[in-house]
Parts: sequence; structure tokens; C-alpha cells
Amino acid sequence: MASPVKTLLVEDARVDALVLSMMLRKFHCEITMANNGKEFVDLFLEGRKFDIVFCDNDMPIMSGPEAVEKIRAMGESDVKIVGLSANNNAQEMFMSAGADVFVPKPMKLDVLGAMIQEVINKKKNTMV
Repeated sequence: MASPVKTLLVEDARVDALVLSMMLRKFHCEITMANNGKEFVDLFLEGRKFDIVFCDNDMPIMSGPEAVEKIRAMGESDVKIVGLSANNNAQEMFMSAGADVFVPKPMKLDVLGAMIQEVINKKKNTMV
């Protein structure tokens, strides 16, 4: 059986984090939580690796796009980064910072499932 998808959820709003983590569990993801962009960057500085990152926009200490830009500047190009926000104006900020995808909140289960499946397929192809 394939290894679980290593998922980082960067979200300061507890309810949003809980809802998204419950959805991720349906796809048997291994979930790590971060409360803000700085914690997100710190995990990568510690050498942690993730297959996919779901990152909120508006957070204390360091915003989502700011953190994404730092992660990409560290040479982390393989990790899929999904920007999340209820504010559609955040899409441009995330995409110019280096996110792969922007998804408006609330996240839909079928959209999430398709993204997780894409990551699983990519992992299978790189293991060959």
C-alpha cells in the first residue's frame, strides 16, 4: 500500500482547521498543523518534508503568501502548495508568491479529493 500523503495544514482559525483536517482524514492523509506562516517556514527549515501544503492567507506573524514566497526561495519546488482564502483577491498574491493552486474557502470535498489523488499519482510515478 502507498504511504499516506504528508499534508501540512497552515491555518490560524481553529474551526477552519478542524473542518479541513476532518476532510483530509477521509483521504487517509498524515496531517501536521501550523498556526501561521512562520511555523510553516520553520517546519521546512527543520528539514520536514510534505507532499502538499494547504495554506490560509490572512494569519498573524506571517501571511500565507509571504510564507509561500520564503518556501519557494529555499528551493522547495516539489511540494504542492494550495493557497486558501475566503477573499478572492488573495488569489493573485498566492500565485505570484509561488503557490501552485488557489482555492476559495470553503474547500469542497470533491476539489480536495482531486488534489490529493493528483499528489498520490505523482508519488507513484516518482517511486518507479
